[in-house]
Amino acid sequence: MALSGNGLDETPGEDSGMGFAQRQRLLSVLAKAPGKDLLSCWKQTGLDPSVELLRGPESGLVALQGRAGGTGQPFHVGEVSATRVTVRIGSGQVGHAMISGRDARKAQLVAVIDALAQDPGHAELVEREIVAPLEQLVGAGDARARRETAATRVNFFTMVRGED
Repeated sequence: MALSGNGLDETPGEDSGMGFAQRQRLLSVLAKAPGKDLLSCWKQTGLDPSVELLRGPESGLVALQGRAGGTGQPFHVGEVSATRVTVRIGSGQVGHAMISGRDARKAQLVAVIDALAQDPGHAELVEREIVAPLEQLVGAGDARARRETAATRVNFFTMVRGED
């Protein structure tokens, strides 16, 4: 994914040593984390890089697509509000964020953390102090939601009459 128009012609993470799957996981965890928990983990790191806003924060709508039965024909589900930001930190790394909702401060913080995670000098600290704790928190919330859903599950079945 190359960005243009703002002087950005690099592929995110291309020289950071961070693989696509690692970056995808990082951005997924950060985007799903509640804002207060993200801010709490951020404050514990003590990091305060200089930040230049390259784009945004911009809020708008993103179209959602679904598939009938998960594999069938795609259809338009609706729209969701989203906010995106692109930043450059003092060491030169560029960070991107796109989160659901209109929380511009959270989006900017996610972009800054993304940029720091690409900096070899901060990558381990970001993983240990921000991403891992948030991943555990989000995972615990998902597990709780699965348990609550399973407790209310109703199995339907059809009985066939013997007369037919």
